[in-house]
Amino acid sequence: MTHNARQRFRAPSRPKLRDKDADDATFSSRAAHPKLGKSRAKTLDLERTAALIDRIAALQDKLYAQHKQKVLLILQGTDTAGKDGTVRALFSRVSPMGLRAVAFKGPTDNELAHDYLWRVHQHVPVNGEIAIFNRSHYEDVLITKVQGWIDDDECKRRYAQIRDFERMLAETGTVIIKVFLHISKEEQRERLQERLDDPDKQWKFNPEDIKQREKWDDYQRAYEKAIRETDAPHAPWYVVPANSKTHRNLVIASLLLETLEDMDLSYPPPHPDLSSFTVV
Repeated sequence: MTHNARQRFRAPSRPKLRDKDADDATFSSRAAHPKLGKSRAKTLDLERTAALIDRIAALQDKLYAQHKQKVLLILQGTDTAGKDGTVRALFSRVSPMGLRAVAFKGPTDNELAHDYLWRVHQHVPVNGEIAIFNRSHYEDVLITKVQGWIDDDECKRRYAQIRDFERMLAETGTVIIKVFLHISKEEQRERLQERLDDPDKQWKFNPEDIKQREKWDDYQRAYEKAIRETDAPHAPWYVVPANSKTHRNLVIASLLLETLEDMDLSYPPPHPDLSSFTVV
């Protein structure tokens, strides 16, 4: 039972990214049973997520065997929002066959010499595959806009190009799920400080994150507009509260499972000629 995550977390037509909403824990066991202790509720949520992942793994096996459809899961969010953690938590128990995660960093010189969608298009999923984008083509209407590398007219053109790109993917068999991991500014501060304080996590810290943090409000507005301009029935945006990592994983697992369950996945029918074969 996933409680219809797609309806609950679908981005509104005019999204407003408020810090207080990043703490929403609608799907948590504690929300359903307020008398539960925090530790017990977390254990239950971890168990629920594990059960969802088992069902995802079974459906992914059918997706790979059927080899007709494909799924693209896009994870976007500010630094420390939990994109890497989501991938580790949800897919470590799923068969690597038919599964691919792609992390988009700053573009190389060769990528910059092409149109901005070129490097993205070559990583979209093939038949039978789930592809997870850790960041994506949306960086080209987010950081580029906030940093002033493109103007309003170019940004508007890119929204239209992204809509066309995603419509083409959908019309050729790709099921698209776009997730914005919504954390608060204070939560980001705590996670950045944790990286600094832990010697084993300092490798994750990038001083550039501090500079980008100074433009927090600009990024929130850029995300709101990108979500508003590119949300579509065939490429929906979901805003997932992500201050709680446990609740974040539960919600995204629910979103993915509901999507897979609607895809009418099944194993290919047995080949009649094989019924006479015997392995000796």
